[in-house]
Amino acid sequence: MSSRLGKEILRMLGVLAGTTILALSLTIFLVPNKIAPGGVSGLATVIYHVSSLSVGFTMLLINVPLFIIGIKRLGFIFGLRSLVATIYLSVAVDILQRYVRPVTDDPLLAALYGGIIMGIGLGIAISNGGTTGGTDLAAVLVHKYLRLSVGTTLLLIDAVVIVIAGFFFSLELAMYSALALFVSTKLLDLMQEGWHYARAAYIISEKSNEIADTIMTKMDRGVTSFYGKGMYSGQNKNILYVICSRSEVATLKDLVRSIDEDAFIVIAEATEVLGEGFRANKGLND
Repeated sequence: MSSRLGKEILRMLGVLAGTTILALSLTIFLVPNKIAPGGVSGLATVIYHVSSLSVGFTMLLINVPLFIIGIKRLGFIFGLRSLVATIYLSVAVDILQRYVRPVTDDPLLAALYGGIIMGIGLGIAISNGGTTGGTDLAAVLVHKYLRLSVGTTLLLIDAVVIVIAGFFFSLELAMYSALALFVSTKLLDLMQEGWHYARAAYIISEKSNEIADTIMTKMDRGVTSFYGKGMYSGQNKNILYVICSRSEVATLKDLVRSIDEDAFIVIAEATEVLGEGFRANKGLND
């Protein structure tokens, strides 16, 4: 077995481990207590309680078409990992619902602990270069055609799902859903980047133009090129500079390695990023 294949298998196992933890958060905390913390799983929770259509099957119906539409933007390896994880999550949720009982019927405890476990599961899956749902992809597709930022689109999608939950359940449960979303998002941020908001990547490669084009096309991130000189070799080199979000670091490294395995990559912490695709650049009087 080649080392690259072995690493890919380990990463896939990591994605599936994170997906299993996510499935547990849904089955033992969130779904039984009608807590829908945004995204595809939240929408599936609402549909389950309204129509009795299984949560896993509903997530599959929503996610798979999104992956098919956006497979070119994901890249084959990342797309394959994510598709496998999505199918596995749907199956795991439906199986666990049959055999695992809810831990609590207190909505506050369910929102807090469900959000914590969900954040841990998502963090493990994303750290291994995968994703478990189509919400992120939907946001990227909306950004491409409507030019809304990915972060704004994700927020809008989650807000719409929580409003739907409030309409079908109650305002109180919608508030618990928002709490679960907040907890899971903050824990995911902490697992991915510590207390830091984003990452800055410096990339040195003989194939810098191809790498820059791929990042701009598949990740929709801007790339800046600096001219440098290797003092040992005396050769002129292009240095690429990229800012990416918490969940894009693994994808960025995969894209670079797929083009040039010998590329030199430095990932640095960016504690605050203002501008398109990140936080709004507001003045003191805004």
